[in-house]
Amino acid sequence: MKMEFRTIIDIPPATFEIRPCEEVLLVGSCFADGIGRKFKDNGFPATVNPFGTMYNPASILHTIERLLSERVAEGISQSIPRIVFLTLGTNHVYRLKETGEIVDNCEKRPASLFQEEELTVSECTDYLRKTIDLLKAHNPELQVIITVSPIRYRKYGYHESQLSKATLLLATSQTCQTSTTSDTSYFPVYELLMDELRDYRFYAADMLHPSEQAIDYIWERLSAWCFGPETKTFIEEWHPIRQALSHRPFHPESEEYSRFKAQTLARLKALQAKYPQLKDVQLDWSD
Repeated sequence: MKMEFRTIIDIPPATFEIRPCEEVLLVGSCFADGIGRKFKDNGFPATVNPFGTMYNPASILHTIERLLSERVAEGISQSIPRIVFLTLGTNHVYRLKETGEIVDNCEKRPASLFQEEELTVSECTDYLRKTIDLLKAHNPELQVIITVSPIRYRKYGYHESQLSKATLLLATSQTCQTSTTSDTSYFPVYELLMDELRDYRFYAADMLHPSEQAIDYIWERLSAWCFGPETKTFIEEWHPIRQALSHRPFHPESEEYSRFKAQTLARLKALQAKYPQLKDVQLDWSD
């Protein structure tokens, strides 16, 4: 019998595919920043937490409401991309005592002005459903991917942090199960780090955040889950160009480097002709 030294999370194929260079919106905890960076590195126009990091379902709803309001005011016809990631970090919220509203950022105001609360599973589910319904009203082709951040919250205590994650996981499950269409999916980021990687070598120095190696692995599993052959081909074509754009020459004034730049520009233009969505890529030559 073959011996297995780690558990592998089985992830059934997604019911949709992310297209080459497709616009992606990511809102949520700081883990969204890591995955958002991977999308950008791989040639996807990604908007990540446009109004700052949002950790709880209520603040995620507030972000979507504000984003839609501002885009509509600016006259942007396609206000929401088809692909939206919602990354949940905690069910803890802070309510301003004076008004009773849940705030997204305490803005370093005195703690005495706020009351900390924990959203229930039902409340989290309700905020998620409202967010998805609002998004879908602006883009009927919407695909929402919900993830739960694997980053633990030391300030709660580790047991309380696990209870918070459990609340989010239950709310996510209910949200996906009650969806009337296949517009909502769950991608098991939390389980990949906690159950499959399950080793402190996959954590950053604070022993709480995932390391770059862990983010790379999660990106690899995400790519296998929802990228079709065309998208994978695009990424293979884009990688060498991206590496060339970030190349730091020893002799930037040399004729050899001038030829290198010209060749890279030609390759980029050829890829932009094949994928017009790349037209906004900016050259970032090191010299």
